[in-house]
Amino acid sequence: MLALSAQRVLPKVDYALFVDTGWEPAAVYAHLDRLEREVAAPAGIPILRVSSGNDRNDALNPSHRFASMPLYILNQDGRPGMTRRQCTGEYKIKPIKAKVRELLGYPYPARIPKGTFAEQWVGISTDEFHRAKDADVQYMRNRHPLIDMGWSRTDCTRYLTTLGLADTPKSSCLGCPFHGNAQWRHIRDTSPTEWADVVAFDAAIRKGNARANAVGNRLLGEAFLHPSRLPLDQAPIDHVTAAEWAALQQPPGTSAVDAEELEQGVENGCSPWACRGAETNAVHSDFGLAA
Repeated sequence: MLALSAQRVLPKVDYALFVDTGWEPAAVYAHLDRLEREVAAPAGIPILRVSSGNDRNDALNPSHRFASMPLYILNQDGRPGMTRRQCTGEYKIKPIKAKVRELLGYPYPARIPKGTFAEQWVGISTDEFHRAKDADVQYMRNRHPLIDMGWSRTDCTRYLTTLGLADTPKSSCLGCPFHGNAQWRHIRDTSPTEWADVVAFDAAIRKGNARANAVGNRLLGEAFLHPSRLPLDQAPIDHVTAAEWAALQQPPGTSAVDAEELEQGVENGCSPWACRGAETNAVHSDFGLAA
């Protein structure tokens, strides 16, 4: 959408926001620099980088409050579970709301007058129209230009290719538990340094996040980044068929994992206002004043 706006296919936006969780792949940061240099700056569109911190470092810091990731749990009795997902709200939605308030001239805790709002474009294509949601505050109104244009993901890829941007990488935390096997393989096979990082992180969170452990709220079981509930460097991330997955020794009670989801990752991922499940309550009270 930034390119569409820069080329005036869509109206020129006032700002483009990049929400930095602090743990994106190096390729994403390099691509963002390129977009800023070659697309945004020539069109006079500022890219604002906003952040609530570094979710990797926060998870391992016993003195820092941590918004939990959706980790796969193997309980002491052998049954599977998952931790709550709060990271999208804390590291994506919260900094967006804070910046929008600032741009509107009403930083928290100022009350925003009724009728004052920012129009926010969300990049959801027609393939995923069911993900299109309204913002949960009155001072932000979501719009979905790609759906309005009738563009599918294929249309977006074709357009990016004409601009020499076909290699646009996916933005997501390096160690997101919602990665599919294809994403884990890509990290392993193309970036040894980043693979070593996620393997080390997976091992470090085996007993839960450091803050919870420091205050005595220890995890009764073990946590993993991969749904197999095995250490990441031992997990079956090479292409696994549905039959092969079913044959693996999974914890009792583990629900069947869709083969497509296992390979490509959880549909909807962690996009703000389009993620799987509702988790905005953790930040609503801080940045949700609308009147």
